[in-house]
Amino acid sequence: MNAVKNKVQLIGNLGQDPEVKLIADDKKMALLNVATNENYRNAKGEKVSETQWHNVVAWGKLAEIAEKYLVKGTEVVIEGKLVNRTYTDKQGIKRNITEVHANELLILTKKG
Repeated sequence: MNAVKNKVQLIGNLGQDPEVKLIADDKKMALLNVATNENYRNAKGEKVSETQWHNVVAWGKLAEIAEKYLVKGTEVVIEGKLVNRTYTDKQGIKRNITEVHANELLILTKKG
C-alpha cells in the first residue's frame, strides 16, 4: 500500500496546447492545463456541470510525448502524484500552487 499514499488519476481535456520548456542538461518539461468535468443533479433535480482545472507537469519522455502528440482539446488520462509548492510571482507576492506531477499519460482522443 505504500505506492498508493500519494496517487491521483485524472481523465479530462487539455485547455490549451502544452507549454514545453527546455531545462538544463537538455531535459524537457511540459506544463499541461487539464479540465475535468463532473455532472450531477442538484436537490431541485436540475442538471449541474462543474469543471475543475488542474495544473499538470510532465518531465523527460512524457514531456516529449506531450509536445509531439497533444493539442488543445485532446482527451487524456493522467496518473501521478500531488505536489504543493510555493513561489514568488513577478510582483513579489508569495504564492502557493498544487500540481500533479505525471508519471503516466494515456491519450484517449483518436488521431485525425
